[in-house]
Amino acid sequence: MPAENAVRLNKFLAQNGLCSRRGADELIRQGAVTVNGQKAEAGTKVDPARDQVAVHGKPVAPAASAAGLTLALHKPVQVVTTARDPQGRTTVLDLLPPEIRKLRPNPVGRLDFLSEGLLLLTTDGELCNRLTHPRHHVPKTYRVRLRGRVSDEALRSMRSGMTLVEGEALAPVQTRVLSEAFGETLLEMILIQGVNRQIRRMCRDLNLTVLQLTRTAQGPVLLGDLKPGAWRELTPKELRDLRKAAGLS
Repeated sequence: MPAENAVRLNKFLAQNGLCSRRGADELIRQGAVTVNGQKAEAGTKVDPARDQVAVHGKPVAPAASAAGLTLALHKPVQVVTTARDPQGRTTVLDLLPPEIRKLRPNPVGRLDFLSEGLLLLTTDGELCNRLTHPRHHVPKTYRVRLRGRVSDEALRSMRSGMTLVEGEALAPVQTRVLSEAFGETLLEMILIQGVNRQIRRMCRDLNLTVLQLTRTAQGPVLLGDLKPGAWRELTPKELRDLRKAAGLS
């Protein structure tokens, strides 16, 4: 096996969306992973182009390249962030062409049904795990359009860290007023937590009505001028910067 093509087996499994590297190590320890029909050992290296890898007897095909595939998608409103929806609603994977869907990219976290903006999808299981794990705080930036004026007291609550009515304590949220016009306020909010529907729940507790919620950035990756429903592959620099922000080399 040419050394230049070799990749550690746990990394190969993580990059192909099976699990994290730690999870892959556990599968290998359990004897659930084979390479060319033989049980793999810790530290095994494989050539993705030549070696046949299986987990619990099921072949693992390379999802994309050795570095995986990571996409930026502009999720529109009324699209669900799941692979399948029992109610038959449009999912984020429905927005991708068949040749991309078959690579099984996983959404990195969620954007709720009525929110829009930047959503990352990746075949790199390790990257996905890092970006969604609460220990790794990769900031997410949002633009939030609200009805009426936002009081100074409400802004102080957001900036100082508030406790939701359900009892969840929130870290301070960087919040700035971008504009106030026509009976509406536009805020920029930067979150470092992964609390479910955090902004909507914060606004609910502060008696603020959300008219539009758009994620504009996740770490170093920007939504930019990507139109709703459109997607693009991350540039090599974006991917390097994102992995660095997630604590990966």
